[in-house]
Amino acid sequence: MAEDIILKTEDLIKEFKGFIAVNGVNLQVQRGHIHALIGPNGAGKTTVFNLLTKFLIPTRGQIVFNGQDITAAKPAQIARQGIVRSFQISATFPNLTVLQNVRIALQRATGTALHFWRSERILDQLNDQAMDLLQQVDLAPMADLTAVELPYGRKRALEIATTLAMQPELMLLDEPTQGMGHEDVERVTQLIKQVSANRTILMVEHNMSVVASIADTISVLQRGQVIAEGPYNVVSQNPQVLEAYMGSVDNELEGAHG
Repeated sequence: MAEDIILKTEDLIKEFKGFIAVNGVNLQVQRGHIHALIGPNGAGKTTVFNLLTKFLIPTRGQIVFNGQDITAAKPAQIARQGIVRSFQISATFPNLTVLQNVRIALQRATGTALHFWRSERILDQLNDQAMDLLQQVDLAPMADLTAVELPYGRKRALEIATTLAMQPELMLLDEPTQGMGHEDVERVTQLIKQVSANRTILMVEHNMSVVASIADTISVLQRGQVIAEGPYNVVSQNPQVLEAYMGSVDNELEGAHG
């Protein structure tokens, strides 16, 4: 089974001036799975993401990706190794077209990011690749629109396309459906399922219906610790999890389960 684990953490701890935000987290993310991190506000989910992508350095503990210790690696190094993160706030260039946004991400992946002096003809060679990615996220008909013209849900789809352009082996999605209406949530949920076909996804997500419908494994965090782990139908019945979510989200857990 060891070769099936793409990412694992061992006793991961992060302290901020005496406050323990992440307290001995042991995660095992299986290759090819969608793994969700859930938990009430302040549970430590985003801090775990920041540790995994090296925006924060662990106080103690170890992070292993593809059998290699990446605890001390820099963000750019782990991106090159295949861990790519999509942020909570949409990170696209608003005044460039949808196609140009994806093309820039492809330039970064091919190491030509700073070649602004290269002729348009050479950069146009990336267009077919960019259009293929836009096809994957149902944005091909909108290729010539500027990113700022896109509805919110489509902007998130564009962000997923630019993340895919970096050829991630492991995609980290931070609240991919946050702030969306029902229709957009449904579209982005299906999109995540679609793009997970040949890769592994680790996501932080508040929307329990999304988690229930696409996550293979769920880790529940509370006060920086994993209090439950497993498939949705198991964790949603866990008394500790129901207590952590206190009533209002307890109903949400039950509703998503139903």
